[in-house]
Amino acid sequence: MKTYGIIPSRYSSTRFPGKPLALIAGKPLVTWVVEAAGKAKSLDAVIVATDDERIASTVRSSGGVAVMTPSALPSGTDRIACAARIFAGETQGAPDFADDDILVNIQGDEPLIDPRLVDELATTLKLNAKWDMATAVAPLKSLDDFAAKSVVKVVTARDGAAMYFSRAPIPCPRDAAPDLASGLYVRHLGIYAYRGAFLKRYIAEPPCPLEQTEKLEQLRALWMGAAIAVVRTADEGIGVDTPEDAERVAKILESAAR
Repeated sequence: MKTYGIIPSRYSSTRFPGKPLALIAGKPLVTWVVEAAGKAKSLDAVIVATDDERIASTVRSSGGVAVMTPSALPSGTDRIACAARIFAGETQGAPDFADDDILVNIQGDEPLIDPRLVDELATTLKLNAKWDMATAVAPLKSLDDFAAKSVVKVVTARDGAAMYFSRAPIPCPRDAAPDLASGLYVRHLGIYAYRGAFLKRYIAEPPCPLEQTEKLEQLRALWMGAAIAVVRTADEGIGVDTPEDAERVAKILESAAR
């Protein structure tokens, strides 16, 4: 069993073209993410999955590992699987990653990702064979976020399994305003750990109607009957989606370096 952290990183971005190479506190964004992921104790390797040679060259120049993947892949999850397959071929001479490997999808715009969260997701799969996947949530902090379609909400079962993900306000309080302090209301964070065998099944399955309706890939996994463990964290993190986000993150990183 191997555990890989894989960072999908594409050059094109509607709101922030060239985002992975944007300099933040003196380093490209992708370099910060690689360094943060590299602090996770559970990972045997950190791999950047990209379709752009400029990104790959930047990663390699700083000592990181980059794998070139096709531009036309249908989703970020397909890019994760493709990169893992290529890496297994290059380093182990294997035609594919192993069924018992664990692959952690780490978003390429999260330079402040907590490596302990990466470890917790990977460990969740290692310690309990019933889980096909693991992902993370953080508390919802405002009614605006509860209502926003851009914020994905999650409902969980008693054992911590994901029951449903939605852009709609769930669970919906029928008779009163939602009690955000109750623990029922959480937002999904875009980090996943997959068991190798399930990831192979997942990418072989076409998008389901729920996924196509809500534009949420994880709904395909639930449609397939997957058991998805939900790990709770207090910190929702800070993603870099715009140049303004980059400036905000730069101030945090510069302050931490002092």
